[in-house]
Amino acid sequence: MNKVVQLVKQLPTQAKQRVLKDLTAERDDWWKTSAREGEKDMRQLAEGRGLNWDTLSEAKREAFVDDLLHES
Repeated sequence: MNKVVQLVKQLPTQAKQRVLKDLTAERDDWWKTSAREGEKDMRQLAEGRGLNWDTLSEAKREAFVDDLLHES
């Protein structure tokens, strides 16, 4: 990883900006996909417990997630 950073630092300014733009776009795509998949997983977990994720209030969603995290 350090070698990659060193190589990028050697690039001209415009090329560095392009690398940063591309990496930022890739990170944003990953984050959107992860969030979408996570919400899908939460819907399935809630459904498995007889709940409808979409109709839960924010407070009930938080309580549900808290319960999941503290299950043994």
